[in-house]
Amino acid sequence: MIVPWQDIAPETLENLISEFVLREGTDYGEVEVSLEHKIDQIKALLRSGDAVIVYSELHESIDIKVNNR
Repeated sequence: MIVPWQDIAPETLENLISEFVLREGTDYGEVEVSLEHKIDQIKALLRSGDAVIVYSELHESIDIKVNNR
């Protein structure tokens, strides 16, 4: 089930995005990208609809899914 990011408390959303970014371990190449910048990138993807927050009732878990991943 898709959960609208606007319905999530700001602090909870920030924690969810931080956990996602840290878990992803994305390689940004030779340029180091700060955690804050990575979080801002995910927020932008959520606002644009290129990422969604998904809750799994089966696994009782929540995750962020980014298009083209």
